[in-house]
Amino acid sequence: MEDVSNYEKLKVNAQQFYNEIKLIKSTALNEKIYFNSEGFNHIIFKKSRSEREKTSQMLRFKLLPLAKKLIEVSTTYQEFEDTLNEFEIKSYKKRIMKTKPVKYWGVIAIIENRKIKVILRKIGENGNIQFWSIIPAWVTNRYRDIKFFSTMKGKPDED
Repeated sequence: MEDVSNYEKLKVNAQQFYNEIKLIKSTALNEKIYFNSEGFNHIIFKKSRSEREKTSQMLRFKLLPLAKKLIEVSTTYQEFEDTLNEFEIKSYKKRIMKTKPVKYWGVIAIIENRKIKVILRKIGENGNIQFWSIIPAWVTNRYRDIKFFSTMKGKPDED
């Protein structure tokens, strides 16, 4: 079992670093990438709203500076997925589910001797592109380019 005694300190430092970013320019997408609270919350929680393991969170906290650097220096993205997702929204004081188009981009690189993937997402046609997640070293799949609209490996809305 890994030591999670410095979890709170890492979380506070990561949140402070994350909040200072606000937005950066992506050369690969030629767009501004926004670092909002949803991205940071996704580092802590999965889509199912269950908390990620503390060790997984800690690793992602530590990789945030590399994620920022990767977005800034990468000139290409390696994965793309265009999909529809359901979101809970308020409409006339009621919570309803609404389907919206979502685009995901995966930027993958070995940076400072670490293999990472940064996921960016855009909700709706007029939404901003936001930082969504960072995934530490993982196994790549040579068959990932088979789908026509998607080259993403895994489930980008959950990773």
